[in-house]
Amino acid sequence: MKYVEFDEDRERDLVLLGRVAIDFNPAYNDQVKEEFKPLKKVHMFEKFLGGSPANIAVGVTKHGLKAGFIGKVSDDQFGEFVVDYFNERGIDTSCITKCTGGEKLGLTFTEMLSSKESSILMYRNCIADLQLHVDDIDEDYIKSTKAILISGTALAESPSREAAIKAVLLAKKNNTKIIFDIDYREYNWKNSDEISIYYSMVAKEADIIMGSREEFDLTEKLIRPGMTDEESAALWQSYNAKIVVIKHGMKGSAAYTCDGQKYSIKPFPVEARKGFGGGDGYGSGFLYGLYQGWEIIDCLEFGSAEASMMVRSNNCSDSLPGPEEVHEFIKEEKEKFGEMIARMQ
Repeated sequence: MKYVEFDEDRERDLVLLGRVAIDFNPAYNDQVKEEFKPLKKVHMFEKFLGGSPANIAVGVTKHGLKAGFIGKVSDDQFGEFVVDYFNERGIDTSCITKCTGGEKLGLTFTEMLSSKESSILMYRNCIADLQLHVDDIDEDYIKSTKAILISGTALAESPSREAAIKAVLLAKKNNTKIIFDIDYREYNWKNSDEISIYYSMVAKEADIIMGSREEFDLTEKLIRPGMTDEESAALWQSYNAKIVVIKHGMKGSAAYTCDGQKYSIKPFPVEARKGFGGGDGYGSGFLYGLYQGWEIIDCLEFGSAEASMMVRSNNCSDSLPGPEEVHEFIKEEKEKFGEMIARMQ
């Protein structure tokens, strides 16, 4: 069953709105291998594109979808790096603009202590991505895409939050499907009430909602705290949601569809390099499957496989795979562990 009907006559498959950053990860390549250690002891780093919506834009493009990005970058060489990176991969950058007040892209330094323990050090003062303004949101651009993905981080501060909400309103007006990736990051938020207010505003309008249990708890705090996954899905489906995806990390994830069905998946076993980045692969793979018209369990399996591939990688963008690589990974994992390795009974 197709739960979300995309307008096939539109120019783009997906436009993403929100955070783009620069990741500095401990170098791990053929020339230099910074093994697991505290951040203060790392000498050499590798630079990558970062930021969840930016990574998902790269991921879906590697799967052959046509993507665009709405965002704000710094007026310097890091801003140029982002725009060039997108352009080289065929992601439309016509709605990416440069800051005029000296704001800078966020810088993320990664600490990798073990395969199960990693953290990030963020520099987000006077930040570029939250300078997105209502004037940067073009209705014709929203009309040109089958769906828009709103990243929850874009709602953390003005003027970005008003820009994101304007994009949602224009999407509803023009029957552009809305995907809400809750994408909670503690930085920039002032209190939990603010989080619930703005997350719930977008969640009520979204056709697809994706997030962790913690992210749904934050969204629901002022509505009905302490809900189960099933209760959360029913709540958002009572508004507009057709598909609600709730993730529980290593315990797996589930998709709840508007016809009352539940589909569950667990991660494919891999030796991890880091404890993050999987969500961007998950989102890329899951959405790709939806656009192909696959069954929900197949979308989940593909997304879960891509997530596992990304946690074993040293970055969250360059290593995002194409569809053939993901299919091959699934095939190899099933040959090794059994056909139902990721599917929950």
